[in-house]
Parts: sequence; C-alpha cells; structure tokens
Amino acid sequence: MAMEAEAAPLRAALGAVSIESPSWAASLPVRLAVAPASGDRPEVVLAVNGTDPATGVDCIGSTAAALSTHVALGLGPADIVITAGTAGGWQRADAAIGDVYVAWPHIACHDRRIELPGFDRFGRGEIPTADLRDLAGELGCRLGIVTTGDSLDESTTDRERILASGAEVKEMEAAAVAWVAQLHGTPVTGVKAITDLVDSPVATATQFTENLAAAAESLQATMVNLIDRLGDQ
Repeated sequence: MAMEAEAAPLRAALGAVSIESPSWAASLPVRLAVAPASGDRPEVVLAVNGTDPATGVDCIGSTAAALSTHVALGLGPADIVITAGTAGGWQRADAAIGDVYVAWPHIACHDRRIELPGFDRFGRGEIPTADLRDLAGELGCRLGIVTTGDSLDESTTDRERILASGAEVKEMEAAAVAWVAQLHGTPVTGVKAITDLVDSPVATATQFTENLAAAAESLQATMVNLIDRLGDQ
C-alpha cells in the first residue's frame, strides 16, 4: 500500500504489528507489519511505502511501490501479492465513488511510451493477474484493467492510451508491484477503491482529498473479507 491513510484502517482491522525491515533495508522508508494466521485467516504481511525523508509526504508512485514490494517479498515466499489502495475511475465506465475493483485480466502502464521494437511491449507492462473473478463477484466488487502512471492527473496522451487499452481504473503503483511480484514468481492482483472520477468537472485533487477517508474504509472492509476467503482456499 502507498499511503498511511489507506493502510491504517486495514492494519487496525487485521491487528497487524509492526516489524523491523531486513538489515539490508533498514535505511529505507518502507514500513512492515505482520498479522499472524488466525483460524482460516492466513498470515498477512502489510508493506507500506512509508514517508519520504526529504519532503515528509507519503512515498506514492511506482518507484516506492517497487521498493516496498521487493522488501516485503524478501521476507520469504508468499502465496499472493495484493496491490491495495485508492484510485481513479471514469463516469464513462459507470464508476462511482467508493466502488471497489479487482484487477482483471491484467495490470498495465499508460505513461511509459517507448516506441522501439520490444521496448514498446515492456513499456505497456500488461502483467496478468490472478483469477479472482468468483471472489470478486461474491464480494460485490467490479472487475477491470488497472493502469498505472506516475502523475495524479490525466494528460491528453495518457487519455488516448488508456482508452485504447480498455482500462477502467487509474492509479500510481500497481504495475510496479506486479512487475516485482512477477520477478519473484508470485501471483498478483490489485484491489482498488475509487476516490475520484477522472472525467468529472471537479478537479481530481479535490475529489481525492474529499473522498480518501471513505474510500479507505471501503477498501479495508473489502480487503478483510477477501483475505478471509483466500484463507478458506
């Protein structure tokens, strides 16, 4: 997870306790917590990107997400990696504030434009996600392609690429998390709660600020239910 405001409700709901990072990562901003297995609920390692020491803000974006994912997976094998957080949706796709999406069938990038043979495919990403369609239906979640970029807004070029990709969720971390998970040979999915509608006349930053707390609570409830159902499997 990227932001403390997104992670705090889930950490509390799971009863996760902070742990130290591995010695090689002790100087990094990544924050780790573990909720031990209980009944059918599996052990959960919660990795949060942490705070940037230079600016004091949450380390949002793909670079920090890749770093925290690698640190977490360095603790040992995992059954699945879930990139969980808030995101933007579109009125054109009938999204609403508070909707929760499960990534399917892949996670992609929309702002890595590398028009060279082979590199263009690398730039798009398009990493397949674990097939959680049945669980998503049981939880009342929507399904959609999640697309990642390192800007909060949507440029004209980004918009064209997103429309062409068919993506329904726009955020800033998932593709980086998915890439690192793939390198570790670990299945990955994304769970994203909508804070803003990209094609709304209201500024994205305004919507995000107003809706972050409510979306984080919706995300927390969905994640707890999803984790419990994954434990049943």
